[in-house]
Amino acid sequence: MKKISNLIFLLSSILFLFASCDKPSSVFNTGMWRGALITESGAEIPFNFEVADSAGKNHLDIFNSSERFRVNEISRNGDSIHIQMPLFDSEIKGVLADGKITGVWTKHLADTDVVMQFFAEAGIDWRIKKEFEKPMAQVTGKWATTFLSTDGKDTTIAIGEFVQNDAKVTGTFLTSTGDYRYLDGILDGNKLMISTFDGSHAYLFTATLDGDKLTDGKFYSDFSSVETWSAVKDDQAKLPDAYGLTVLKTGEKKINFSFPNLEKKMISLNDPQFKNKVVVLQMLGSWCPNCMDETAYLSKFYDKYQAKGVEVVGLAYERTRDFDKSKKNIERLKNRFNVKYNLLVTGYTKDKEDAAKSLPMLNKVIAFPTMIIIDKKGEVREIHTGFSGPGTGNHYIEFVNEFEKLINDLLKES
Repeated sequence: MKKISNLIFLLSSILFLFASCDKPSSVFNTGMWRGALITESGAEIPFNFEVADSAGKNHLDIFNSSERFRVNEISRNGDSIHIQMPLFDSEIKGVLADGKITGVWTKHLADTDVVMQFFAEAGIDWRIKKEFEKPMAQVTGKWATTFLSTDGKDTTIAIGEFVQNDAKVTGTFLTSTGDYRYLDGILDGNKLMISTFDGSHAYLFTATLDGDKLTDGKFYSDFSSVETWSAVKDDQAKLPDAYGLTVLKTGEKKINFSFPNLEKKMISLNDPQFKNKVVVLQMLGSWCPNCMDETAYLSKFYDKYQAKGVEVVGLAYERTRDFDKSKKNIERLKNRFNVKYNLLVTGYTKDKEDAAKSLPMLNKVIAFPTMIIIDKKGEVREIHTGFSGPGTGNHYIEFVNEFEKLINDLLKES
């Protein structure tokens, strides 16, 4: 009888092992992954990320060219996985099984959500295509670029700057209102394909390289937007001066406002803490990747310059007028970059016409971020539209040198 019981136990154990082998594994594999978002038209917007384990807790880094974007908020419940982006109020939810994730990426807007199908697979380090043709030419250089909206009504002038190493292509597009951050992809024969995903924007650019022209360009943005674009190689291409796009109205010299900080204390430039100080006023939004880059820079700048007599104030224009919702998203930005300067909740939205009402002494607001530099007398000396972040290479370095020279000159004034 005992032998029969042992036999039954042994058979049961074998059946359990076979059943376990058939059951999908929900292990979150460490190492490289390839992720992709699917647009309404069926195009893939690909990116790579690396999963690591630290003290039994996972984190991941999203790769776009040289950028490594750390994501720490990852939660698991059985085979369900939730990846909360540290900024931009977006998240990935899906099912994890056998080294694959299938689910959705959701970007929360003020009145609705943008939802895109998402999938990812472990153990893949290529981004666009695993196999591709040897490039027929070089796309390295500067390109005068024109984007045309779907309805044909809106035109955006940009400069594409790319670096090609064998088939790999990195670079960005610069515009008068900011850059498209870190783009990463390949030149497959004569087909250019570059993409980025940073938790806020999902972009894919495709085009055909034809000598000194890029033709048949398509720009896929988030779920449904598709624009056409073309470019001509032009080493002399330039954008309008970022210091001349937004100006004070005739007769105005100063900026006036009173907005609450995150503790609901009202802050004004007339407060004693700003007296006889050089002030940098930052118009930003927690939803804005260029604002993220500018905040990363200004946070370190403030640490360096506060003791010299500089104050920085951030005016946040969020997707909602709800103070608590705005505060939550602004705090994420503050904590991410260890911001020590005041961040104020304006109560105005990201709509540029609405934002312009908050500072009626400006002629217009055309972009986030916009930076206003104020001298010791409280008078506006410069207004800088947009921000060329570290993804723009030398343009970023040039801005930092130019901006800090201006600040140092203002500090010398009595």
